[in-house]
This record gives sequence, C-alpha cells and structure tokens, in this order.
Amino acid sequence: MFLLGGFQVKLDRILPYARILLEKAVSPGDLAVDATAGNGHDTLFLASLVGESGHVFAFDIQEQAIENTRKRLQENGVQERVTLFHKSHDELKSCLPADCAGSIAGAIFNLGYLPGGDKHVVTKGHSTIAAIEHLLDCMASGGIIVLVVYHGHPEGAVERDELLSYVKALPQDKAHVLHYGFMNQVNSPPFIIAIEKR
Repeated sequence: MFLLGGFQVKLDRILPYARILLEKAVSPGDLAVDATAGNGHDTLFLASLVGESGHVFAFDIQEQAIENTRKRLQENGVQERVTLFHKSHDELKSCLPADCAGSIAGAIFNLGYLPGGDKHVVTKGHSTIAAIEHLLDCMASGGIIVLVVYHGHPEGAVERDELLSYVKALPQDKAHVLHYGFMNQVNSPPFIIAIEKR
C-alpha cells in the first residue's frame, strides 16, 4: 500500500510491480539482462535475484550510466555477477555468450532518458523493438521482459506508440503480453508492458 493524494492505494505502483514481475521470472543461478542500466538500480536488483551462481548482462549507450552502475555494484559487492556493456541494447545478441541461447530468464528496460543525465539522449522504438526480438530468441520459455515506458516527453510518446503497435501484433502462441498502468493520473504516468515468452 502507498499514499496517493492522501489516500491509501492497494494497487502496486509501477516500479514495485516491475520488480514483482522480475521476481516471478528470475531465480538464483539464472541469467538476466538489464537493457538500460541507467544508474544501476535494476542491475543491482537483478544481481540480487540471480545470486552468486547466476549472472546479469547490463547495457547502456552512455558512459556515465555504465560508470554509475559499476560504482553501485562495487558498493554492494556484487560486481562479479555482472558484465557491463557500453553499447546499445539492440546489440545484445552479438554481445551475449553463445551458451546463453535459450537461457535468459528475465530482462528489464527503463525507457526514456537517464535520470540526472542528458535528456536529449533517449531510447528509440526501433532499437528497443530489435532488442526485444533478440531477447525473445535468447529467452527460456516462461522468461519475462519488463518494459517501463516513460512517455511524458515527445520522443517517449513516439516510442510508446511504436512499442504498443509492435506488442499488440505479437502472436499469442509466441508470447503473452500485459499492459499495466494507472489510467486516470495526470502528466503521462509511466506504465508497464510485460512480455512472457511461451
């Protein structure tokens, strides 16, 4: 429960719900992907889920994001569980080790721009969709991709529309797709798209 406008709300907020979904998919010993490392919060969370016997692969196109993530992982003593790539998430297929094929249990994207960073550097629909397709090829059956869609800026609205069009067209025999978000809040609140590989 949390307070919204002075009232207790029982519905999970967006970021906590994203983590609930990841907890359903990722267990100790698993492989996971943070497609947008950002400031390292999700990378650290995934590292805690995979444990000492698992591994996380984290991507970001901004050097500052990679440094922020590296620092956060070191502060928490889990840097050995994570491989960082200063690359776009649409390059993940060529970066992941060959033995990852069919083994990725979970992945997360926080779309938009780096909090506290350059707001002109944003994720784009075409690269995000390419990364999703690569992940669906690499994931285990039952694996979950969580996309947190921030669309309160012009480029975010374009990416939102491209993503919604793409996921609505995914065949049911390939994936289950969930759309979760608050519909009556102001200022274009973020929402979740979750894709479960069948």
